[in-house]
Amino acid sequence: MTLETLRPNPTWDSASYEDTVDTLAAHRGDLRYLIWGGDWCKDCRALLPDFGAALEAAEIPDDRIEELAVDTDKEGPKVDEYDVTHIPTIIVENAEGAELARFVERESLPPAVYLAEAIAETLETH
Repeated sequence: MTLETLRPNPTWDSASYEDTVDTLAAHRGDLRYLIWGGDWCKDCRALLPDFGAALEAAEIPDDRIEELAVDTDKEGPKVDEYDVTHIPTIIVENAEGAELARFVERESLPPAVYLAEAIAETLETH
């Protein structure tokens, strides 16, 4: 694991997020998660442990998760390619590499909930 902050929060209650976990799990073999963050970042430390727990609860395979650590200047792998300017940033891609959803730093919902809703909306309309 590249990002310590992505280590699952042991107190996260998956039963409270059943719809979120179900949506993530329903697409576990179809989608990829690219996660930019830094263990030094307070927003990452606040948000990524619960997201890690959601991925774990949904049994997302490790080969579907790409952890991309950035430095304090927010420089790191694939930052330019994906236009990452804030962290955490989480991008969900389909099998063809098309972006389906993007969580950036301070959305109104936790990352897992935000992305599950975006995934459901995108896949239901296409």
